Amino acid sequence: MGDEFYCILKLVSGEEILSLIMIDENNDDPIIILQNPVIMKPSMSSTGHYYVKINPWMEMSNDDIFFIKFDKVITMTETKESRLIQLYEYYINNSNEEVYKSYGEVNPSSVKGYVTSVKEARKNLENLFKDCKEL
Repeated sequence: MGDEFYCILKLVSGEEILSLIMIDENNDDPIIILQNPVIMKPSMSSTGHYYVKINPWMEMSNDDIFFIKFDKVITMTETKESRLIQLYEYYINNSNEEVYKSYGEVNPSSVKGYVTSVKEARKNLENLFKDCKEL
């Protein structure tokens, strides 16, 4: 078996996959071993900010190791781009969390605009409406 490296693969199906891979050349038919393969789609938001959407390659599987034969690959290239690898590793280590936010996006809080719950807001609006009717 060879060394592990980060690789972008273009498959005959048209998919582009980023994965940590290893190539098994022990037999006559070499196999690519993929660890936690993902599909990364670069996009631009309506505000002009660049972001990357990351999805698992096999969305319904709980496995993290997959095998592909070379005849299913059009091309492959090793990647050493640190930001891409950093996003990949963050996604793998925190797959239950949101991976990437556009520049300037924040989670709501009572300090940053999240003022009340829907139930409390409805109650306050109903009271305000009743008070206006009485005038």
